[in-house]
Amino acid sequence: MLRSPGPGPAQKSRLCRGPPPWLRPLKRPRHSFAAPGAWWGQHLPLVTVLLSPSSPRLSWRRMVGVFFLPFILPAFAPRFKHEESLMLGTAHPPQPRFNWSHLTPLELKNRSVGLGTASTGRGKPHFTLEGHRFLICGGSIHYFRVPRAYWRDRLLKLRACGFNTVTTYVPWNLHEPERGKFDFSGNLDLEAFVLMAAEIGLWVILRPGPYICSEMDLGGLPSWLLQDPRLLLRTTNKGFTEAVEKYFDHLIPRVIPLQYRQGGPVIAVQVENEYGSFNKDKTYMPYLHKALLRRGIVELLLTSDGEKNVLSGHTKGVLAAINLQKVQRNTFNQLHKVQRDKPLLVMEYWVGWFDRWGDKHHVKDAKEVERAVSEFIKYEISFNVYMFHGGTNFGFMNGATNFGKHAGIVTSYDYDAVLTEAGDYTEKYFKLQKLLESVSATPLPQVPKLTPKAVYPPMRPSLYLPLWDALSYLNEPVRSHQPVNMENLPINNGSGQSYGFVLYEKSICSGGRLCAHAHDMAQVFLDETMIGILNENNQDLHIPELRDCRYLRILVENQGRVNFSWQIQNEQKGITGSVSINNSSLEGFTIYSLEMKMSFFERLRSATWKPVPDSHQGPAFYRGTLKAGPSPKDTFLSLLNWNYGFVFINGRNLGRYWNIGPQRTLYLPAVWLRPEDNEVILFEKMLSGSDIKSTDKPML
Repeated sequence: MLRSPGPGPAQKSRLCRGPPPWLRPLKRPRHSFAAPGAWWGQHLPLVTVLLSPSSPRLSWRRMVGVFFLPFILPAFAPRFKHEESLMLGTAHPPQPRFNWSHLTPLELKNRSVGLGTASTGRGKPHFTLEGHRFLICGGSIHYFRVPRAYWRDRLLKLRACGFNTVTTYVPWNLHEPERGKFDFSGNLDLEAFVLMAAEIGLWVILRPGPYICSEMDLGGLPSWLLQDPRLLLRTTNKGFTEAVEKYFDHLIPRVIPLQYRQGGPVIAVQVENEYGSFNKDKTYMPYLHKALLRRGIVELLLTSDGEKNVLSGHTKGVLAAINLQKVQRNTFNQLHKVQRDKPLLVMEYWVGWFDRWGDKHHVKDAKEVERAVSEFIKYEISFNVYMFHGGTNFGFMNGATNFGKHAGIVTSYDYDAVLTEAGDYTEKYFKLQKLLESVSATPLPQVPKLTPKAVYPPMRPSLYLPLWDALSYLNEPVRSHQPVNMENLPINNGSGQSYGFVLYEKSICSGGRLCAHAHDMAQVFLDETMIGILNENNQDLHIPELRDCRYLRILVENQGRVNFSWQIQNEQKGITGSVSINNSSLEGFTIYSLEMKMSFFERLRSATWKPVPDSHQGPAFYRGTLKAGPSPKDTFLSLLNWNYGFVFINGRNLGRYWNIGPQRTLYLPAVWLRPEDNEVILFEKMLSGSDIKSTDKPML
């Protein structure tokens, strides 16, 4: 902290020339955190010196100096004194009150400057929107994790909680599932989601990647990028940038008319995501920055990194923001080194955490979240709650971590967020709503009604079809001299296979030591009998001696590609490399792709299904009927006596279930149900269960 020096001998000699620089008045900020009467007591010693009768001269200059002292001395405090107080918990300024009723997408018609930054004379920077002081109060909702029919409900709940901004990632892998084939329809209609947010009164911050992390398969990058081992992800490698250019050529023209200055709600766009922790190519972030500008992005650009990686992730000309779990003593140190003249933005304040299979369910205390957001508001730190509403990793979209061991992200992306996976209110919601209402100069909108839930009659699958009987309903298999990994299979117009399972089949006539590199988990069969499991930690097993030739079958599942760290470069799935028995390579494979697309289930209906036996071991499809009545409602499927597999409702993939937990139920939205009868198909990998129940409460 700087000390106030007072008029020493050298300064006294300058009094006749007017006040010294340290006494010249500065413009006082509009908002001061100190009480008006407190200043004089804090600085009484200096006032005494200036007015003391023993002073040689009580000139007009000295009187002017005393008059301006309250305006000057705050400038000697550190420029980020308020953030330091936040970290130490030593200051408790009064809560500011905000009136943004005129700063909403529907009200703000005359637009020119958009979201910007400004600084008062005291040096405390802040955001501005169309020149008005503005605090970003954001919440994350991912449109691709929420059924489209529920977008409005979730956005209305965000607005009713007191937030003014919604943030969302844009997943490249979902929007370009095959090279050159783009999908912005249905649940992937980004433009419709953004325009709906504007209609409700929310600003939007877009996070288009190309890499987004988000606990998605390969961090949101398309798996077909892994076909060429020379292509280096998240660098200026030619193969990667060519793919990015083509993707941006389709994505960014959709974003341009949604920008603030075009009359849309998008006030900022994020460049990539958390590159500071990757940091493989110093020219990569400037390249992306220019790629966005070149295509017409004119709104504020920002980066987002963990508090320890801000320096390495920062890009010149782009606002730096940080992600954090809690505020600590040194939280903003690196951010201050990067930019001392910009407002603080916490792009991700983690109000919960994601879960992994075989791990515990993570929760975060609502009071801790309330305290942190309260501190952000007190010190006018803009923030984004991650997640406000997490939603669901429907289908195969989940990612994975690998900190010594591969662990897939569970189907639920509940995240212990402000709204539950099903969009229900939580203690966090009501605490934040009360807090934000207390600082709002205008009443908050009415809270939407709860989404009704139902418990349906238990159902027991009546028919089943072993995987081996379903092979003829798959697309034509690939015949190859050597095994081919999932991404390099010559299917989907040359884009390979992204998700699901691959079955490798080969006739063998002798046993021995089988060796294969399978990712992530492989069941090994002789004909239809399972003899073992292969994974990253177990790459060989013993095949007993054979009297006759048998089919060796290796069923490999992609349990989710790693979504974080440099490991994304080596996330090819299926069998990578050769398969050998007693060090002798096997040749001549038939390879089946099990992508579990809706078209496959349509063909499967014409198969000859069999009555379900008392027990069946091995991979099989089980079919039954869920009776939802005339008016379907949300529910949660409970598969407690089943083992491991996926659930498909009317052909839609709800996601993975697994008895190792922590997740015990699967969210089934009412909008995916039909009145009365609904087809339910389970693909169970291990051992059949009995009935399938539903509940109106999740078990996570």
